[in-house]
Amino acid sequence: MADRGSDQDDYRRLQDLREQLHYHNYRYYVLDDPEIPDSEYDRLLRELQELEARHPEWVTPDSPTQRVGSAPLDEFPEIRHAVPMLSLQNAFSDQEAYDFDRRVRDLLETDEAVDYTVEPKLDGLAVSLIYEDGVLLRGGTRGDGYRGEEITSNLRTIRQIPLRLRGSGWPSRLEVRGEVYMSKAGFQRLNERRRERGEAAFANPRNAAAGSLRQLDPRITAERPLEISIYGLGEVDGDIGERHSEVLERLRGWGFPMVREVRAVRGIEACLEAYRGLLDQRHDLAYEIDGVVYKVDRFDYQEELGSIARSPRWALAHKFPALEELTRIRDIEPSVGRTGAVTPIAHLDPVEVAGATVSRASLHNQDEIDRKDVRIGDWVMVRRAGDVIPEVVKVVTDRRPPDARPYRLPDTCPVCGSQVIRPEEEAIARCTGGLSCPAQRLHTILHFASRRAMDIDGLGEKIAQQLIHRDLVHTPVDLYHLTVEDLQGLDRMAEKSATNLVNAIDASRDTTLARFIYALGILLVGEATAQGLASHYGTLDALVSADEEELQEVPDVGPAVASSIVAFLRQPHNQEVIDGLRGELRIEESGQGSTEGPDLSGLRLVLTGTLERWTRDEVRAALESRGARVTGSVSAKTDYVVAGADPGSKRDKAESLGVRILDEEGLERLLHEGAA
Repeated sequence: MADRGSDQDDYRRLQDLREQLHYHNYRYYVLDDPEIPDSEYDRLLRELQELEARHPEWVTPDSPTQRVGSAPLDEFPEIRHAVPMLSLQNAFSDQEAYDFDRRVRDLLETDEAVDYTVEPKLDGLAVSLIYEDGVLLRGGTRGDGYRGEEITSNLRTIRQIPLRLRGSGWPSRLEVRGEVYMSKAGFQRLNERRRERGEAAFANPRNAAAGSLRQLDPRITAERPLEISIYGLGEVDGDIGERHSEVLERLRGWGFPMVREVRAVRGIEACLEAYRGLLDQRHDLAYEIDGVVYKVDRFDYQEELGSIARSPRWALAHKFPALEELTRIRDIEPSVGRTGAVTPIAHLDPVEVAGATVSRASLHNQDEIDRKDVRIGDWVMVRRAGDVIPEVVKVVTDRRPPDARPYRLPDTCPVCGSQVIRPEEEAIARCTGGLSCPAQRLHTILHFASRRAMDIDGLGEKIAQQLIHRDLVHTPVDLYHLTVEDLQGLDRMAEKSATNLVNAIDASRDTTLARFIYALGILLVGEATAQGLASHYGTLDALVSADEEELQEVPDVGPAVASSIVAFLRQPHNQEVIDGLRGELRIEESGQGSTEGPDLSGLRLVLTGTLERWTRDEVRAALESRGARVTGSVSAKTDYVVAGADPGSKRDKAESLGVRILDEEGLERLLHEGAA
């Protein structure tokens, strides 16, 4: 019979050992100021391992012994980001930084200098870490910003990452974002070991860090000298500060590591001074950086500034000058990207740039070709920055051969033959054969099936790739002809999952006109524009027959959007696919020329809680189509808070500020009658 007193003593000792090891991990890996020698740390860890071996029921995920030990995975599961991990707009000159600051102050309607933080832009891999009640729950990669790969077991091996937070006062749910990287010294040691074992050396620290994090066996990741620096927040249950710089200090106190070169400054001149200082220190830093990041410090300003597409308006990455080399252009060919962008690509005499052999470089667009006067046969300077595709910086005109030939992008897509258009005020030319162009097939299918479009649950990128590779799907119409037998032939697709996907596809047959228009993937037509078109025209026939002049009568549809819609809908290939989809779907239409609904321009609303008759996406689309703005946090500038079941702290804040609260009936009145 076990000695209960002995067990209690063991448990107390186990708890004490964990506390000591967490503390010494923090001193060593975060503060870089150890209090005990490695031998003493190892002795404490061995004692804890022995105790847990005797009492396996006491092992918890936040134990220091659980840094490594998970079995290898067959593949990484998907992780969805509740708050998108947006990418940053880039600047390559001081003038672009000044322009950024001017836009910020214009949008904030202030002439005063804005407070910013200036942070080194580490050359690594962005990740998300989710904590519940102070314990690391899950972690994942950035992915496409909305969905990434869950790599929790690998992230646990990075000793700088706290398995359990220090101190107190942290929210019950806290998501932090950081950059996983490899120091210069760590990278050098890793490559030396690889060469000694006869293995190929990594090209640069970023590739080494990214490859290490995506190992299916976490024991391999644990052998790599990975580090992390936390730079911001994701999803948080409650408020933990009013300024970004303030939050970073709180995160540091809870045990999160971050580089020391972060500065809080006032005004763009101070940002540029910090930029120049880091540029001078660049080669002396312990890690690689390729620029600095400016962030508006106040969170209420960040909320007011909002985002465009995939980038926040309140942040900018000011990149450092990149390395350049001289080579010759052999040929120029158009390349069609997955979104239909037609990009001129220069084929080069191979040249070594920043540790990599470069044989292709982007010329970006026709304007750039004309501005730089790039010709086939020219000698050019080629720049490479990180993993971005190299670009042609300038032509060495003194070495231009007499037979150098000018280049023009084609008027038709080199892949599908559809018309190539360049929307007004846009630099990028695009193929208009979106529904049938093979180059765009994967992007088209994924967009069509996405949650805000046809909402086909379970049709992710890996399945879509297999459907296309096996010649089962050429256009979205083919999705509705798939059978369980077709899907069972795919990798990792058993009968149950195949049946579920077929059922999900079948469920998508009932849709609204707005969702269908958005699902087509027409260039420049987002959700709000699709909702506006559906409300204005009421039927698909009315929309298809509209000309550019008529389309511009729809709110928020200007000449560029109208031209894009007409070009898309006039393509014979697209017409065939649309006709095919009309035969498969039941599209809810409201009758031609429906323009019902009041103008809600200028109103700011916040959504919270769960609504019975609406999804949040539907409410957002309905409000934005009438000119309202839907934001994520309540402030004195908020006009209404729409509150469903379990509204949380946003309703409380609205009440304290005197902001009007609407239930579903109030929302209906607002959408049909306007503001009272």
